Amino acid sequence: MTLTATQKLFAKPLTAALAALLLACAAPAWADDHAQFQQGYTAYQAGNYAQALRLWQPLAQKGNAEAQFALGLMYANGRGVAKNYQQAAAWWQKVADQGDAEAQYNLGLMYDNGWGVAKNYRQAAAWYQKAANQGNADAQYNLGLMYYNGQGVAQNYRQAAAWYQKAANQGDAAAQFNLGLMYDNGQGVAQNDQQAAAWYQKAANQGHAKAQYNLGVMYFNGQGVARNYRQAAAWYKKVLAQPDTPENAEAKALARENLQGLSKRGVR
Repeated sequence: MTLTATQKLFAKPLTAALAALLLACAAPAWADDHAQFQQGYTAYQAGNYAQALRLWQPLAQKGNAEAQFALGLMYANGRGVAKNYQQAAAWWQKVADQGDAEAQYNLGLMYDNGWGVAKNYRQAAAWYQKAANQGNADAQYNLGLMYYNGQGVAQNYRQAAAWYQKAANQGDAAAQFNLGLMYDNGQGVAQNDQQAAAWYQKAANQGHAKAQYNLGVMYFNGQGVARNYRQAAAWYKKVLAQPDTPENAEAKALARENLQGLSKRGVR
């Protein structure tokens, strides 16, 4: 029996969560400010958000970039303050203007999704670009998506593949999966089954359900790897072990169907 469910799955545009607060501080100019920021960090870690706000607010108003970034996160998540994306965007704008890559990425997300600012793909792409140029893997991935979809920039598969490559080289599973798709379909790069399988493998090893499914298809078809029905079944089973989320639903349905077909071939 020939399996019918052999389509490849494409990643949907990422509406990623906001970048996590990275409170590893560069040496500040004033020791007193540093001590006050650290006190706020201790309070924040303990869940005492009101105290963190009291300590960080005056620092942020003085122009302390770490405190400004932290306030943006508090407003974005509603910790110690009412959730307010406009305030979050305003504080991150101040930090992004100082060249902070995390703030630039977060501001890109705000424009990408219309959180606290008017949705503007050009602005999103511009801020992702600034963060991506500093090596931020999330920004590199999102910029790749924008080039792939032609959002905020002219559609350009070569640029999409190039930015996916940068993020993939840093271990980003979603970028590894998308780069595998680019090689699989010959979009922005020369079609190469071996490269497609290799990138799917990297993402699959990190638990990416769609990559696991596509790798199973590659093993079933002998595409970029030696045909191996047992390996195909093994990867489909990994897909089925993934959480039941909307993101995984299609991969799980196809993996289940393909496993049934393999079972009829005597492959368990």
